[in-house]
Amino acid sequence: MPDLTRRDAIKALAAGAMLPGSLLGSKPSSAATIAMTTNAPRLRFGVVGINHSHIYRMVDDVERGGGELASVYVKEPELLAEFTKRYPQATVVRDERAVLEDPSIKLVLSSIIANQRAPLGIRVMQHGKDYMSDKPGITTLEQLAEVRRVQAATKRIYSIVYSERFENAATVKAGELVKAGAIGRVVQTVGLGPHRINPPERAAWFWDPAQAGGIICDVGSHQFDQFLYFTGSTQATIVTSQVANVAHPEHPAFQDFGDVMIRGNGGMGYIRVDWFTPAGLPTWGDTRLTVIGTNGYIEVRKNVDIGGREGPNHLFLVDAKGVQRIDCSNVELPFGRQAVDDVLNRTETAMTQAHCFLAMELALRAQKQAQKVTTAAHQGTTPT
Repeated sequence: MPDLTRRDAIKALAAGAMLPGSLLGSKPSSAATIAMTTNAPRLRFGVVGINHSHIYRMVDDVERGGGELASVYVKEPELLAEFTKRYPQATVVRDERAVLEDPSIKLVLSSIIANQRAPLGIRVMQHGKDYMSDKPGITTLEQLAEVRRVQAATKRIYSIVYSERFENAATVKAGELVKAGAIGRVVQTVGLGPHRINPPERAAWFWDPAQAGGIICDVGSHQFDQFLYFTGSTQATIVTSQVANVAHPEHPAFQDFGDVMIRGNGGMGYIRVDWFTPAGLPTWGDTRLTVIGTNGYIEVRKNVDIGGREGPNHLFLVDAKGVQRIDCSNVELPFGRQAVDDVLNRTETAMTQAHCFLAMELALRAQKQAQKVTTAAHQGTTPT
């Protein structure tokens, strides 16, 4: 790096300065660039199924990246009414075929019920379109095998939105710092994904692992994506995993706790997910990511700092020189732009197809082999 030491580069990156492309292995990246404003439309996209509210952020991402929302098909009238109120420009159609067979539409987004996402994605790809699914984009290993087969045959993009990384500015910044060598070689990631359950607002399918995929498959899929990304692993095995229903005996098949130990060819990882976020927290979950390196570590408090600082996106860098709290308020979220670029250019800048499928495969394998732990589900029950 001419005229710039690695230490100087890391300090500049933490401060939001421009870095030479040679440092990050790509085009220059500015941490001070704000989230992109809406571009002139570069492609038309449609939506099929909106059973999870993540669809709103997905649509916003693609619009910000240059997509134009063309049409929407939703079975549930109440969900459709909410969606069209927010996106009145979308043409409402009466059948998914009106979206899949529209030659002007290049990309289809969906947050349909989780176990329907892969079958829908297969139909999308068979119609010659690219697909962007909410997580978990696949709920069984059998679905994964068929998705892989169709994707290889059609050469279409099957994308899963691992939003804890793609849509969180502090996590994007952490990725820049790690790539710049701020903490040396990554040894381990620790991903914590607590969520608030909000029982009255949950549809019946949420409580059924056969439809939702189970806690490790669903909530944990974010964490497997981050493990692969930050360790650079291209292969990994599940060391051990476990799930439990600790506090919801009224839904006996439901899982409200899960954790996993994982080992990859680029590092190790620990994952914990749960549905125990209390009502007093001012957000849906105190999600955290810790990336441990040979020369330091990074901690990301994604949604809240319970120590008192306002807002989300809190990032701390600890190294031999001390502790830094890094402001991420102006970090660009590149996912939408990259995803649109990939559809138009047939590239893999947002995420490689291999990474997308491997993250989901690991989540599915951890879910399938998880030991089911029996605990006291309510006061007066004897643990077994």
